[in-house]
This record gives sequence, C-alpha cells and structure tokens, in this order.
Amino acid sequence: MTYFVHPNSYIFVAQHGTDITQAARLLREGQLVAIPTETVYGLAGNAMDEQAVGRIFSVKNRPSFDPLIVHVASVERILPLVSDFPDTGRELASLYMPGPLTLLLPKSREVSDFVTAGSQRVAVRIPRHPLTLELLETLDFPLAAPSANPFGYISPTTAAHVERQLGHALPYILDGGSCEVGIESTIIGWGDSGQVVVYRKGGMSIEEIENVAGPVKVMPHSSSRPDAPGMLASHYAPSAPVLLGDLKELAKEYAGQRIGVISFREGVDGIPEERQVILSKVGDYAEAARRLFAGMRELDALGLEGILAELLPEEGLGRAINDRLRRAAATGETTEF
Repeated sequence: MTYFVHPNSYIFVAQHGTDITQAARLLREGQLVAIPTETVYGLAGNAMDEQAVGRIFSVKNRPSFDPLIVHVASVERILPLVSDFPDTGRELASLYMPGPLTLLLPKSREVSDFVTAGSQRVAVRIPRHPLTLELLETLDFPLAAPSANPFGYISPTTAAHVERQLGHALPYILDGGSCEVGIESTIIGWGDSGQVVVYRKGGMSIEEIENVAGPVKVMPHSSSRPDAPGMLASHYAPSAPVLLGDLKELAKEYAGQRIGVISFREGVDGIPEERQVILSKVGDYAEAARRLFAGMRELDALGLEGILAELLPEEGLGRAINDRLRRAAATGETTEF
C-alpha cells in the first residue's frame, strides 16, 4: 500500500484524488477504496471476493450480522445477483436508478452469504455519482460498500471525513467532493403479499415510492439481527450524547453546560453561534439532509458535553432526517447527559 504523511499530523493517511484507473487497480487486487456516492461515501471492496468483504467488516469494526449493500453500474448488472425481480422493483429502478434507492431482493447463488450476513436477500443499488459510476463500469465485479466510517459513528459526506477516520486503513480515497444528498439510501423490499416494505428511510422519500408502488409498510429498526443494512437502533452517533426534544426548554434545562444545538430553521438564544447548526433557514428538507451529518461532525469536534436536537415535520425527507436523529440519540427523547 502507498501512504503519505499528513503535514499537520504524525499519522499516516490515504492518498486521495480522482484517479479511477488507480482505484480500479486496487480493487482488482482485493484492497479497499473509499468511493463517493450521492448519499454518503462508501468503503468499497470486491463483493465477489470474501477476503475483501472480510476486510470491510474488519476496517469498519462492523458486526458480521449486519449485511452490506452491493453497488452496480446498471439495472442489467443487478440481474445476475438476484433470483427474482418484482415488476414494481423494475418500475422503481427505471424511474429512480441511479439514485438513493436500494432494493432488497432474493439473491442468486452468485452472491456470498458473507455479504448478506446469511440472509437469502441481497441489497443492491446504483449510485448516482459520475466518478463511481465510471469506476463501476470499468470493473467486472460489483462493489460491496457500507458507509466509510467506523461502525456506529456519523457517516462521511466528504473525502476529508473519510481521511480523518479511516485514512490509516485505506490506500486510496476517490474524491468526488461533497455528497449531494447527504443521508443514506432508502431501502425497500417486498412482503409475502407483494406489498412494498420500507426497511430504512433515506434519501428517497416514502411519498415518491408510494406514487409508483401504492401504500407501503414501514419497518421499525432492529436492535439485534437486522433484516437489511443500516437497521440497528443505535447508529450514526457522535461521541457526545444527543438529546431530542423542544430546544428552548432543553436549553433552559441544560443552561450552564457546554452544549451544542442542531435545529431545523431557527437558532436558540443563549447558546454561542459556533455551537449551533441550523440545517436549513428556509426550511428546505434536501438542504437539511445534506447538512445533517456534516453538522454533527462540526459539533462533535468541539468536545461538547452534549448535543440538543429537534425533530423535523414527519414528511418527505424529514422522516429520514428524524430517523438518523433518533438513532444518534440511541434511546430517542429519553436520552440524558
């Protein structure tokens, strides 16, 4: 592996750039590469190479019961990986792929149980990022790629986020700039009755899915063996504890403590501006989603005693943002610090 030393530290960090040829070579050698997507950065390895998949679990310190998402370049490349592809899935794929949508489908024999954590279904998606799509086109294998961060911590939305946390363990970060969406993909599957099931709220709204598939069932999060990637109840968490509720009341209750705030549209009086992240002053859900993880990281770097946050209206991407906030708080509104 080739590394360079960051000029402001004594730790070794990965090279990063836009060299698709180098990224492809490393992946063919069985190494891991961080890749940009429209949602978050992924920690990618050859999905057909169990040693590479094992490295993903090891580098992330990810439990082996939590399955991985497989990334491909086109709908045609999904077909060898699955044994069934429902008509509604094909319609959603034609409308929304590439994009922040992951389909949970019955897997073919081509897909290792290691990737799916023993499940007979595989999560597949086509990322909407030109660099990664070009990379996937050059490879003759799909990429398994969970978010490129230590397990349970805030997902990365820039190459710098990846470098700070996993740069010591990677030879290369494909740098595609800041992520357009900023939260993970929405994961859907199908129930026994053929109804679409939302396993993880994400960058595609439930309303968009229902426009094609009709009413959907939304699954609660799993606290042990998840049915799909990213379903664990406690996840996306900063180091500082997170408390959800009414920000004005919480700010009074925790006055005198070194706290930060994540709000939707308006700040909170009495808390320094540098300790406040306003997700979107104009109330734009897409902007709020893009800023969420980066804002968590900004506050987490301040060494706070705790972070106060408010939930957004339960509509559109607000649902997915609330999902990430609740899991960052681990036990929701009852979290204390």
